Amino acid sequence: MNNISGVRLRRALSVALTGGAVLATGALATAPAQAAAPERVVPAAAVRAPTAPSIAAKGGFVMNNATGKSLYTKAADTKRSTGSTTKIMTAKVVLAQPKLNLDAKVTIQMAYSDYIVSKNASSARLIVGDKVTVRQLLYGLMLPSGCDAAYALADKFGSGKTRAARVKSFIGKMNATAKSLGLKNTHFDSFDGIGNGKNYSTPRDLTKLASSAMKNSTFRTIVKTKKYTAKTKTKKGGTRTMAPWTNTNTLLGSYSGAIGVKTGSGPEAKYCLVFAATRKGKTVIGTVLASSSTTQRAKDATKLMDYAFKK
Repeated sequence: MNNISGVRLRRALSVALTGGAVLATGALATAPAQAAAPERVVPAAAVRAPTAPSIAAKGGFVMNNATGKSLYTKAADTKRSTGSTTKIMTAKVVLAQPKLNLDAKVTIQMAYSDYIVSKNASSARLIVGDKVTVRQLLYGLMLPSGCDAAYALADKFGSGKTRAARVKSFIGKMNATAKSLGLKNTHFDSFDGIGNGKNYSTPRDLTKLASSAMKNSTFRTIVKTKKYTAKTKTKKGGTRTMAPWTNTNTLLGSYSGAIGVKTGSGPEAKYCLVFAATRKGKTVIGTVLASSSTTQRAKDATKLMDYAFKK
């Protein structure tokens, strides 16, 4: 092969190789891109719901206070003794009185003191002869759970010529209010929860009662108060500063958002608590009945509120 022929051959091979490279590059450039893998969607059913807690209390109920939606139930409609959670109704009946004057004064009678002693009942330590306002009696009723304050209120707001008649009338108002609220599994035979065999309710009914009571601004203010000091008028016209009343509801100040409501206890009732809390605009309210101790009822309520806020 001469030089001219060799040069021509090399040029032809160069053109052929360059063209092949261009074709190969073009093929790669024009090949369709692979579709991205579709995003994995987790079905709603696969999202784990909070597990309902186990509580020591024999009965429990929690609901969304705004909607009334049930969030937890345990023997929620079983009738049980309610102890001093009964005083929620005592307060509600008082606050529902027409033209109520919270600053009206009530004179403390020996009968109230004798009642406390005879029943070995919880007391606001009211002094016989002192003049105490209705507002102060409500604080004495709901914070230290004073049965003397309950007696004074029943005597004041019942109707009749005798104390016994007035107390009977007041308890009648309590039952009439329960009926008006549709509390079909609730009955009262006392003004303070120290019943005579026919004082009972259920976790669901007590929760509905508390929800109704919480609509009253005075009630809301009282049940979220941790301590209150009353200044009463003595028999001789002086001023007595009572020892501070401390709320028996230990969740106030220890559970974030707690706003009430009332404790209860007794030989039959065991340990009860009607509770409520608000977080991020959501209020949950509920009841535990027949828990095993004062500490345990607070633990039970805490579990139920934590669970309810997650739902």
